[in-house]
Amino acid sequence: MTTSLHLRRLDSRNADSLAALDELRARLSPRGDVVSEAGRRKTIEVFGEPLAPRQVVRRICDDVRTRGLSALLDYTGKLDGARLTPATMRVSAEEMASAHRAVEPEFLETVRRVRRNILDFQTAILHRDVRLERPHGGYLRQRYLPLDRVGLCVPGGAASYPSTVLMTAVPAQAAGVPQLAVVAPPTKFGADSPYIRALCHELGIGELYRIGGAQGVAALAYGVEGIAKVDKIVGPGNLFVALAKQHVFGDVDIDSIAGPSEVVVVADGTARPEFLAADMLAQAEHSPGSSVLLTWEPKLIDETHAELIRQTAALSRGDLARAALEEYGLMILVRDADEACRLADLIAPEHLHLDVAEPEPLLDKIPHAGAAFLGHYTPVALGDYAAGPSHVLPTGGTARFASGLTANSFLRTTSVLATTREGLASLADDVRRLADVEGLTAHRASVDVRL
Repeated sequence: MTTSLHLRRLDSRNADSLAALDELRARLSPRGDVVSEAGRRKTIEVFGEPLAPRQVVRRICDDVRTRGLSALLDYTGKLDGARLTPATMRVSAEEMASAHRAVEPEFLETVRRVRRNILDFQTAILHRDVRLERPHGGYLRQRYLPLDRVGLCVPGGAASYPSTVLMTAVPAQAAGVPQLAVVAPPTKFGADSPYIRALCHELGIGELYRIGGAQGVAALAYGVEGIAKVDKIVGPGNLFVALAKQHVFGDVDIDSIAGPSEVVVVADGTARPEFLAADMLAQAEHSPGSSVLLTWEPKLIDETHAELIRQTAALSRGDLARAALEEYGLMILVRDADEACRLADLIAPEHLHLDVAEPEPLLDKIPHAGAAFLGHYTPVALGDYAAGPSHVLPTGGTARFASGLTANSFLRTTSVLATTREGLASLADDVRRLADVEGLTAHRASVDVRL
C-alpha cells in the first residue's frame, strides 16, 4: 500500500495559503490551459512545433472549415490514429442495433430508469409559453421553440461515458429537439464502445460519428460532407474540445467552455472521513480533476488525509487520482462555517458538497455553484449518473455567471406582440417621445400614420 500523498494543506489565517488558492483558481479557469504531457507531445508530433492549445484549435477548426471532410479525416488519423473513410466515419444503424442486442440487459434496465429520472426532472422545469393580455386590447406572448439540430460531444479517451449521452441527449429530447448528432473519439471507450452504441440505439439517436476532439467540434459547427451543420454544441471534453467550442461560438451556440472537473467539500465535525475521501477521489480520478476540502475541524483534515491514502491504493485509477490530488487538490483549515462559505462562494465550484449536519443554512450563503449536494448521503456521483439534473455544469469559477445544462438550454425564444388601435394609442405618446429623443423620425411616423 502507498503510504505517501503530498496533498497541500492550507490555513486560511495565512496570507500565503490564500494566494495558493488564488493560483489554483487561475489554473482551473478557462484560461488555465491544463494540458497533459501526452497532449503536449502529440502537438509537437502533429504540428512539428510546441503550439499553444489555442493555436492548435485555430489551425484545426480553420482547416476543417475550409477543406471540409478531407481535413476532418486527416486530423482523425493524425490525432487519434484512426484511418477512417466517409463510409466508416459514421456508426451504422446495424452496428448500434447489434450492440443493443449484445449488452447486458441490466445495463439497459439501468439506463431506462435513469432516462425516466432525467425526463421527470427536465420536463418539470421546462419553460412554457407565457401570454399576457393588455388592458387596451391585444396581448404579449413569449414563445419557446426547440432547436432544430444539436451536436453532442461525448468523451472517450481514457474511459467510456454513457452517462454523458444520457445527460445531454435526454434533456434535449425533453425540450423536443428533433435531430441529435453524437460525436465521440474512434476508440474502444468512444464511438466504438458497445455501451455508447447501445445507448444511442436505445434513445433513438440515429447519428453517431467516430470523430472527437477539436476536429469533431468543427465538423458539427461548419458541416462537412456526411455531417450536417448543427445549431448548438454541448457536452464535455478536454481543453482542446473546450477551446474549439469557444472558437466556433457565433457560428453555432455552445453550452459552456468547460475545464477540469472539480468539487468543493465543506465539512463539519459530523462528517465521516471515509465519505470525504471518497468524494474527493471521485473528482480526482477524472485526472485532471480538482478536489478542495474546507473544514474548521483540524482533526478531520488528518483523518481524511489518511483515508485518501488508504482508498487511493484500492482504486483502479488510483495513480491518476493521486497525481490529480497532488496537482489540483487542497485541504484548507478555516476559522468557522462562515469563512468556509465565503471561500466556497469565491471558488464558485462545479460541484459543491455540504457534508454537514444542517446544510440548508450554509447553502443560502453560497449562491455561486454549478450544483449543490446536501448532507452526508448525497454524493456527487448521484448527480453524475442517476438523479435527474444534468452533470454538464459550469467549471473554473464560471458558475458565478453560468448555469448547468437543462432542457431549457435547447429552447430558443420569440417574443410575440399583437395589439389593437386602442392599444397602439395607449403607448403612442411614449413611443413618440423616445423616438424624438433618439432622432428616429421614421419610428415616430410608423405610429402616427396608423393614428
